[in-house]
Amino acid sequence: MPRRQGYALLIALVAGTAVLAAAVAFGTARLTAERQPTASGSGAQAAARNPAAPANSTGTWVVTWTGAPVTGEPHTGNGFPGRTIRNIVHTSVGGDAARITLSNLFGTTPLVIEQATVNTRPVTFRGLPTVTVAAGRQIVSDPVTVPVAPDAELVVALRTPQAGGPVTHHPNTHRTSYLDDTDGTWRTTTWRYLTAVDVRNDISPGAVVVIGDSLTAGSGSTTDADNRWPDVLAGRLDHRYGIANQGIAGNRLLRDSPSYVNGRGGRAGVHRFERDVLSVAGAKTVIIALGINDVQQTPQEPDPQRIVDGLRSLTERAHARGLRVIGTTLTPFQGFPTWTPERNAVRLAVNAQIRAGGIFDDFVDFDRAVRDPYAPNRILPAYDSGDRLHLNDTGYRTLGRLVDLDTVAGTPRSDAF
Repeated sequence: MPRRQGYALLIALVAGTAVLAAAVAFGTARLTAERQPTASGSGAQAAARNPAAPANSTGTWVVTWTGAPVTGEPHTGNGFPGRTIRNIVHTSVGGDAARITLSNLFGTTPLVIEQATVNTRPVTFRGLPTVTVAAGRQIVSDPVTVPVAPDAELVVALRTPQAGGPVTHHPNTHRTSYLDDTDGTWRTTTWRYLTAVDVRNDISPGAVVVIGDSLTAGSGSTTDADNRWPDVLAGRLDHRYGIANQGIAGNRLLRDSPSYVNGRGGRAGVHRFERDVLSVAGAKTVIIALGINDVQQTPQEPDPQRIVDGLRSLTERAHARGLRVIGTTLTPFQGFPTWTPERNAVRLAVNAQIRAGGIFDDFVDFDRAVRDPYAPNRILPAYDSGDRLHLNDTGYRTLGRLVDLDTVAGTPRSDAF
């Protein structure tokens, strides 16, 4: 289904889900600003150390969407008892069946889901409509026969009947989802519990997994427009490949983000690589777009070689699984409050090594594409979202068009660089 029809489908699905919610006494469909939950929880960091079950797939399953779990959502120690969470996601590749991954990675109590649907089709877990996900774990649903169109909106609804938190979430999604309760329907830009949707597709070549930070997550892009650069890449690939956007705003390569326990930033790329890249269904190619937050965030990484070594270690781990790896250079940020000449020198040194080769199978020069030729340490004004670090829709479209499609389908090189 083309994108121009996707919003019509979304409206119909939202309306249908609202009717279903009313039938089971979840209240009326009144749209207001997102409600702020009450009650706070603790222990998210301890729960995050518990390993989550892998979501590996075999056969013809390929990912169509992902939303990397970031942290436990602040102030959600009781979860959302008696409410329906409607996560709205945008597909990349289509298929004739779907399965979903639900995560309680940052929860400290068991998560009970008593009803789950994909586009209103009931989902089961080991044959049952109700599932309990232990704290620190995740679960993959049974396949549900539901047509999933490429480049379209998909509604994954979850009902949680009892208290249980903190809620594993992905904030700053640039996508409107909904939370239903007895008082109405509330808009939100957070995905909750849902971390992946896979589809059954016999002809897709596989999936491209993009691990990155806010520039991959789309900070500065228009909400609900799907103008993140991986979305643009999906269109250029004619939606034959699955695209797993594992971008997290504030994410770093080497360190867990300082704001990690407060709901932002997430685990470092080197720590989440197994979970968010190597375990993705149908993964074929990895694009690594990390490092700028190591340069510009406090505490800053002053040694460019440590960043380069971290990037190379991810390449080696991907090669061990037979995956091709593409890297990106680090984009300019002069004018952003954290910019200094010393930090910029680290960025330039990392970029020099990326361009010299020996880190990735191939690379995309994001820096050269978006920098101002008259002030190369700044983003070109036409691409700047306004904060001198993040891009606008035009800038992200530029990045998405820059990736050489032939590099996506290539084979990994030997690690003997």
